[in-house]
Amino acid sequence: MENFEKYLISEKSSIREALIRLDKLAQDATVFVVDANNALIGAVTDGDIRRGLIESKKIDDPIQSVMNTNPHYLRNGENNSLKLNEFKTKNLQIIPVLRKTDKVICNVINLRMHRSYLPVDAVIMAGGQGQRLRPLTENIPKPLLKVGGTPIIERNIDRLAMYGIDDISISVNYLGEQLESHFGDGSAKGIRMQYIWETEPLGTIGAISKVDNFTNDHILVMNSDLLTNIDFEDFFHDFIQNKADFSVLSLPYKVDVPYAVLETENGQIKSLKEKPSYTYYSNGGIYLMKKELLNRIPENTHFNATDLIEALIEEGKRVRSYPMLGYWLDIGNHDDFIKAQNDVTHIQF
Repeated sequence: MENFEKYLISEKSSIREALIRLDKLAQDATVFVVDANNALIGAVTDGDIRRGLIESKKIDDPIQSVMNTNPHYLRNGENNSLKLNEFKTKNLQIIPVLRKTDKVICNVINLRMHRSYLPVDAVIMAGGQGQRLRPLTENIPKPLLKVGGTPIIERNIDRLAMYGIDDISISVNYLGEQLESHFGDGSAKGIRMQYIWETEPLGTIGAISKVDNFTNDHILVMNSDLLTNIDFEDFFHDFIQNKADFSVLSLPYKVDVPYAVLETENGQIKSLKEKPSYTYYSNGGIYLMKKELLNRIPENTHFNATDLIEALIEEGKRVRSYPMLGYWLDIGNHDDFIKAQNDVTHIQF
């Protein structure tokens, strides 16, 4: 994800200045005209300028004389799926994203690189010491170990950004300053990043209680050491369509029994199944939840996602399983790390 400010141009600019900017953008040739506060005023493409020149506009005339005063846009925090489908149908590629309450541009989506723009905040758990990967993790945190030349956690951040998730918090502890130094505030990737420092381990979801500035109504929580090509848009749509409160990425695990299985009751055989197969689902370490559930997570307390899941089930909340149909690997030990290095060259991410 790139820095979106290259798509913005001042309302005081000339047509000439717009042409220079459009030339630099090449195939992404759209600029958005903004005021001093970055509020959207209009949009300009090569076609707008050509039509203006045909109508006898001069190259040094104000950019406002040729701009489209009613450009398409998305709203931050909204489910923009229908709008995005409409824009794709119209072959629109560069779309500005406005803040919830005004016309200030907070991002720009390039549909050549983005698959969606989801109203979701993400929290990545990256505070573990990676003991099982020693000595690789003696001087570097596990999330920064490289798979195919790219740090594990960076692959996850880039995938989140690909789906328009641009508010990301990272929970850090062990060698966390290296993560802060590597990513900074996220602006180099066109996203906003902050760090949650755990002075002591808070479990697999406890750290999110320390975030008080979530911007969206849905929160995605994931482990940092996963290599996966999960479709975050489908995950989100499944959550919404099924009116879930909490959703868990689940991994199908098939068990083939090589013998006939007897089903009995008080010693009496009720049925017989010849060499049956059973499919079970395990926790994949990626969760989607409503922001309103944050009050269920105790502050500064070791608290696991499984603790929250059990509590929500007891309360009768809608806790949904989302089966993973693509690739998923938890890089927990040396064998997993070696497998990841091989798989990353063959799997479509």
